[in-house]
Amino acid sequence: MTLRNRFLITLAILCHLVMVTPLVTGQLPSDDSSAISQANEAKEKAVDSKTTPCGKAFAQQSNNHPTLCAIEQERDGDIYKLHGAVEIYYETYVLKSDEATFNSDTNEATATGHFALDGGPNDDHIRASHGTYNFVLETGKFYDVTGTTGLRFRSNRPILTSSAPFAFTGKLVDKVSPTHYLVYNGTITTCELPHPKWLFDARKVDVDVGGNAKIYHSTFDLHGFPILWFPYATHPVEKESRQSGFLMPSVGHSSTNGYTVGDAYYWVINRMMDATIGGEYFSLRGGSQRGEFRVRPSETSYVDLNYFGVIDRGIGTPPLKEGGENVRLNTAGNLDGFRAVTTIDYLSSFLFRLAFNEVFSQAVYSEVKSQAFLSKSADGFTMNGFAERYQNFLSTTPGQVITILHTPSLDFSGVDHSISHTPLYWSFDASGTGLSRSEPSQCSTIGAAQSCIPAFRTASLVGRFDLNPEVSLPLLFEGWSLRPDLTLHETYYTQRLVGESGANPGQAISDAINRQAVDMSVELRPPALERIFDKPFLGRKWKHVIEPHVVYRFVTGVNNFSNILKFDERDILSDTNEVEYGFVTRLYAKRTSGKPEDCGTIMSALTVGAPAPESTIPWQHTNPLANRPCQSGPQAREIVTWELNQKYFLDPTFGGTLVSGQRNVFTSTIDLTGIAFLTQPRHLSPLVSRLRVETTERTDAEWDMDYDFQNSRFNASTLLLNYHFGKVTVGGGDAILEIPSQNVALTSSPSSSSAEPVHFNQFRTALGYGSINKRGFSAAGSFGFDAYVHQLQFVSSQATYNWDCCGVTLEYRTYTVANVRNENLFLFNFTLANIGGFGSLRPQGRLY
Repeated sequence: MTLRNRFLITLAILCHLVMVTPLVTGQLPSDDSSAISQANEAKEKAVDSKTTPCGKAFAQQSNNHPTLCAIEQERDGDIYKLHGAVEIYYETYVLKSDEATFNSDTNEATATGHFALDGGPNDDHIRASHGTYNFVLETGKFYDVTGTTGLRFRSNRPILTSSAPFAFTGKLVDKVSPTHYLVYNGTITTCELPHPKWLFDARKVDVDVGGNAKIYHSTFDLHGFPILWFPYATHPVEKESRQSGFLMPSVGHSSTNGYTVGDAYYWVINRMMDATIGGEYFSLRGGSQRGEFRVRPSETSYVDLNYFGVIDRGIGTPPLKEGGENVRLNTAGNLDGFRAVTTIDYLSSFLFRLAFNEVFSQAVYSEVKSQAFLSKSADGFTMNGFAERYQNFLSTTPGQVITILHTPSLDFSGVDHSISHTPLYWSFDASGTGLSRSEPSQCSTIGAAQSCIPAFRTASLVGRFDLNPEVSLPLLFEGWSLRPDLTLHETYYTQRLVGESGANPGQAISDAINRQAVDMSVELRPPALERIFDKPFLGRKWKHVIEPHVVYRFVTGVNNFSNILKFDERDILSDTNEVEYGFVTRLYAKRTSGKPEDCGTIMSALTVGAPAPESTIPWQHTNPLANRPCQSGPQAREIVTWELNQKYFLDPTFGGTLVSGQRNVFTSTIDLTGIAFLTQPRHLSPLVSRLRVETTERTDAEWDMDYDFQNSRFNASTLLLNYHFGKVTVGGGDAILEIPSQNVALTSSPSSSSAEPVHFNQFRTALGYGSINKRGFSAAGSFGFDAYVHQLQFVSSQATYNWDCCGVTLEYRTYTVANVRNENLFLFNFTLANIGGFGSLRPQGRLY
């Protein structure tokens, strides 16, 4: 969670008064001659490169004496009367005025006319009509004040010395301690004076520098107009502020939820623990509840618990209630060399996610995954304790969900280790897992006939024990690499599958089954072909590399595939006799000049294909454009990467395992592509192409394609393009699928189902200008379109205008989600620098 009291916009410059060169200078004796070294350090801060003779005299003296300068001076005992262009330097402070009286015994000054006090540990800058100040006690009173704190000026340029600087005015300002101010009948803001965009106009402000500013009986003014009245408010003025209190309220409107209003309370429990609890009221639906609990005991460990729920009154006649709840727990930590990570996600119903999730890609995602693991690696061996629950919601009907459990699971593996005094290497993978799987019954109606598929359920705990020892002989000869490999597979199940036929999922019976297989492979990698082009082109030197490979694999012994229960990738091993061949071609470029690339701030969240916040969508990949360091000087870059792979199946039936007319998924096919293509015996697999082009740090293009020569079609094609130039971000994507569909109900075997084709063709586009913190105007838009059903899925547009200390953001969204949601939302957010935001636009819903 990002605290709302963080700075969003840098405080602008405040002008100094013009300085007049004094004609008379004088020095006073110091009572502490032992503080000379500390005084010299203080003088550098106080003088701050000022060129007046008085400032130079103070900087050059070798003791801790105060320095007084004025056009005329009078002395009466300990009292100095200064007239005209007065300057008083004392340690880190500089006081300037037209007239002043200085008591050398108490080190207190009383000054009038263009009173200016600068310096101190908090870099105070106070301008007043008159006032008094004690340099030793660091206390005083000032009248008709304009001031700032947390800023240091060098050559009239502001330098932030605090993450929470602020400006204030007041009829009377009483500095009662070095870090404590009382401002009466004044204002406080983070905007540029004398014409701030917003301010708190208060009867009294109690400022504790390093803590908070407590504001009593104030009005919030925007462009000079009073907007809200607060009996009490706080303003952070410390460098790292975490204070308990109510956050800024949120308001908005939705065509399905009505008007919304909400607020939250932020609770700082202790230095490593906090919580946020809040809710919203929907005028047409009911109320929602939100909460987050965070713990950060160390840099490598954390706990983050999130809750979101809606109590829905329902819509329509009769009322359709779509409420529910979603709980997400993320933890990570280290303990005695073990790494523990937990991601637990609970969703009460898919209908609730479709109806109330604010991000389209999350709303339509039907899978829910919870995982927890404890792992440790040492000397090439890894031990991993693991538990997982996977859910796939088939529809919005309650109970229509497939559930697969891995609990508990213990995996033990080792990487290649040499066998003493031989060229052989050995490795292994072993696993003991408790499993279960359940699927609901489903019915479909065709005409007047209705057909139903029975439910499927395994025992609550199915034992699976898997052992895979491996021996290999890696050989190298003049750049050629040859690796023969032998693996033995031994897998034992406490239950087996019987009666599976077509759409009938069969049943699991308590009759143990053992699967054995011999897996032999030979991998050949010739020397890489490469060429360096000496002549520069487009300001770069170029290098081209081609890396071919051929792999032969033979698996035999799997004669009971149809009796194996399917839970994950370990269960779809089949006989095969195949050859895989392909190559990777890479094009490198190295800049010939040291000109830095465009590394300006971009709208990384607008990247098409990047995962949505807190989600992973199958067709999306990690955003390659965000959070990259800016590099200068000649540098090599992999501009183009193109990988081509294909398999030839010498045994087109996979040892008789393949079932014609159904979708078949085996280990040998998912190793090649995640797109199912086996519906009948075939020798040639689709050609799998993965092309990536990245010409600069801010450019990314990718085309992933599976072309099926046997059916003369693209089984899958995903094209993604994101380009940033200057302040403009452009993105686009097109995803096409043409594959055998799943059956009406997913059977217990992911290797077979109805072969009727699924057509999928969706577009995504995005265009943006500026960035979230850019001064002035920024805007972005995005939409998704389903070309197969000719339907607009979503549209989002966002515009922002930022001033020096505040900004306003407006966003419009429309969603069309099946028959569940057809919603228009109008959202806004008004942000105050160092205060927070007011509105309904949440960070995870922003386009940028």
